[in-house]
Amino acid sequence: MFNSKLSFNNKIFGLFLIILIFFSFQVQRGLSIGYIDMEYILDNIPEYRQASQMLEQKIQDWKGEIAIKQTEIDNLKEQLENERPLLTPELIEEKEDEIAYLQEQLLKYQEAKFGASGEFIVQKRQLIQPIEDQVFNAVQEIGRVRNYDFIFENSAEALMLFSAERHDISDRVLKMINRSARSERRDEKEKEKNPLDEMKDEPYKSVKDAKEDKAKEEEREKEISERERKRDSIREARKRIRDSIRNARQEAFEKRREEAQRRRDSIRKARENKK
Repeated sequence: MFNSKLSFNNKIFGLFLIILIFFSFQVQRGLSIGYIDMEYILDNIPEYRQASQMLEQKIQDWKGEIAIKQTEIDNLKEQLENERPLLTPELIEEKEDEIAYLQEQLLKYQEAKFGASGEFIVQKRQLIQPIEDQVFNAVQEIGRVRNYDFIFENSAEALMLFSAERHDISDRVLKMINRSARSERRDEKEKEKNPLDEMKDEPYKSVKDAKEDKAKEEEREKEISERERKRDSIREARKRIRDSIRNARQEAFEKRREEAQRRRDSIRKARENKK
């Protein structure tokens, strides 16, 4: 009896869920939605790949330094344990202080390289920021031209658990970035031309056409300014989040270091009292 009632309830719940999904689909089917895969875009930009390889080499060098320092500390600890029965309390304390100092220096080195405001985070941000700006501008343009309602980034922050590949516009973004790069190179070549030659090729414009062109140019500049404003606001919001995370980590690190120092001081005082 109980099992049949449970089975009936499960069927009702399943039917309700199907109906809910169906109506949600009907409501949202008119929306135009796309997403981008940031990792895919970055992996297909040669400049980013080259800079990433250089940064990866630095990371391996830093990890090598950390491993060397850690090995030195481990050797000193092992040596102290082997020699402890033969050493006076003063020598033991001196060696323990040396080990503690080296451990503290190692923590500082790790924090300087891989901490919240460390060299790795700073260089990674410098590496990815220009690409993010290009992607943002390309997404704005694609969304405007193709009338997208929403464009997401396929990342953990977006919580996109599934999306059909037909909604992936990453290749379009890449094409626009590459086209912009080619256009910039072409513009650089155009700047090298003689201004008088350019004036010869320029067709005659009536006053009305000139005014219309000027109005269009002002409208384009306004759109560019608006995109830059949106981009700056998003960048500022991301910076605030990163700063809050960095400050929290720094505070936690300082607390751990102070606690370690208090323990060392208490041990030293206890030894002095025994004397």
